[in-house]
Amino acid sequence: MAWTPEKLDALRAQFDAKTGGDMINPRYQEIANHIFSQGGNRPAPYAGFPTLLDAPSRDGTGALDDLQVALYGMPMDLAVTNRNGSRFGPRALRAIERVGPYNDAHGTAPLHQMRVADIGDVPFRSRFDLAKCHADIESFVERIVAAGVVPVGVGGDHSVSHPVLRVLGRDRPVGMIHIDAHCDTGGAYEGEKFHHGGPFRNAVLDGVLDPERTIQIGIRGAAGYIWEFSELSGMTVIEAREIGEMGLAAIIDRARRVVGDGPTYFSFDIDSLDPAFAPGTGTPEIGGLTTREAMALIRGLKGINFVGGDVVEVAPAYDATTNTAHAGAQMLFEFLSVLQFAPVIAHSAK
Repeated sequence: MAWTPEKLDALRAQFDAKTGGDMINPRYQEIANHIFSQGGNRPAPYAGFPTLLDAPSRDGTGALDDLQVALYGMPMDLAVTNRNGSRFGPRALRAIERVGPYNDAHGTAPLHQMRVADIGDVPFRSRFDLAKCHADIESFVERIVAAGVVPVGVGGDHSVSHPVLRVLGRDRPVGMIHIDAHCDTGGAYEGEKFHHGGPFRNAVLDGVLDPERTIQIGIRGAAGYIWEFSELSGMTVIEAREIGEMGLAAIIDRARRVVGDGPTYFSFDIDSLDPAFAPGTGTPEIGGLTTREAMALIRGLKGINFVGGDVVEVAPAYDATTNTAHAGAQMLFEFLSVLQFAPVIAHSAK
């Protein structure tokens, strides 16, 4: 069929008077109603007070029980074994101007369809004492969970996951989907066992993480011999070199079978991405995931019983392009998008 003046006139009649927030498709209009104000206006992504994913801000010391999800920062990197700098990760993610608000895979706008707020950073009592910092994270997350709210944090080095798991797994050990270059199940180094290379070994031995309901995806590098704990404890480990052979669909299916329908934690280390996509991290490893693969993995986790999650190890000083922080913010948004479908969110509707 040829393009005709009559067809142009019909399009003009349909669209000329409409604003950017006026849609023909009712499903799109439902999303646009959340995002656009009258006249097709929407907030400028580069203006205003920066928050994680442009979520509304909330004082974390105040009441939280009207929320469903609390975003928060853990700016601490005292436990790194290589390059530091992930203490600036939360600030770097807050500075990213445009991620979301629409998720094209799910047809949702999670920040507008859930009650979400950025409640600020964990108030650390010391910038020098690792044990005290972990205790501060634990007490901060306890307040969130006690209010019936799902904690979603931004690190910081990966040691921050352990105190969060100590809260979430206190009554029953949780499962975990862990996307990373490293298993992070190593033992003590130089007298310190709470470093960022061992949080999940510590969590299992604390009885708060179920290793048989834990899957680790994207593992690679020359330090594999120090992670035998993952294998011997019953964790499922998918190495990066296996991803091409298995395919993403098979890995997603495996992850869903491993964690089942029980409470599950999500932990995304930015070094799971190849340094070509995310150079700004403390322990980069060649041969990692692409951003497209990582997004597909997370999007495939829709409906899992997530009770919390984190994105960690963004160290912006090693990335002049800000690509690493942008990737971290996008993965945070992708997790928030699948969290919208978790049973815990459905049960918290008020």
